[in-house]
Amino acid sequence: MSLCQSLFELMERQQRQDGFQCVRHVVLEVGVLGHVEPDALRFAFETLAPGSLADGATLELVDVPARAWCMGCSQTVDMERRGEPCPHCGGYQLIVEQGEELRLKEMEVV
Repeated sequence: MSLCQSLFELMERQQRQDGFQCVRHVVLEVGVLGHVEPDALRFAFETLAPGSLADGATLELVDVPARAWCMGCSQTVDMERRGEPCPHCGGYQLIVEQGEELRLKEMEVV
């Protein structure tokens, strides 16, 4: 719920800056390693939206795949979850480069 509250605060700040009336559609990028439960995020959005500037807005979640750099073989590799070994060398020294984010990608406003 707190993630969605932060999202609504961000939308309100943007509204004050740009002067739009309401939000119709929101696109969020959600990293697969970001510990964000999509159903919980949707529920929180639907709970907070009524009576707000996003009343009636739709929420679109875009999965961001995880990618890491392996210190053992200097390869960039795709990941499904934390704790997996490098598919090239079998090492576990992976530095996550992508997949932890929660980012407001776009808003459709009027």
